[in-house]
Amino acid sequence: MCDTAPMKFIEMTGRSLARIVKDDELHVKDLPGAGVRNDTVVRVNQHGDVEVRLRDGWDVIGGLLGNFEERVRKETGLDWA
Repeated sequence: MCDTAPMKFIEMTGRSLARIVKDDELHVKDLPGAGVRNDTVVRVNQHGDVEVRLRDGWDVIGGLLGNFEERVRKETGLDWA
């Protein structure tokens, strides 16, 4: 039996991610190079890691800092799941 809880995420679009990214985090201009477009599915975990949805999985492209939890919840209206 595993004692660790599964990682929780909040999913959003690339457009939403671009709106919440701060200057000292991922650079909005770099998002297309990481495969993130306006309609791309991305997710953020509770540690601030940002992952982009690929055809067959997920790829970590960077991270959010500071009060990202509040920014993510406010932008998406979602909670960690």
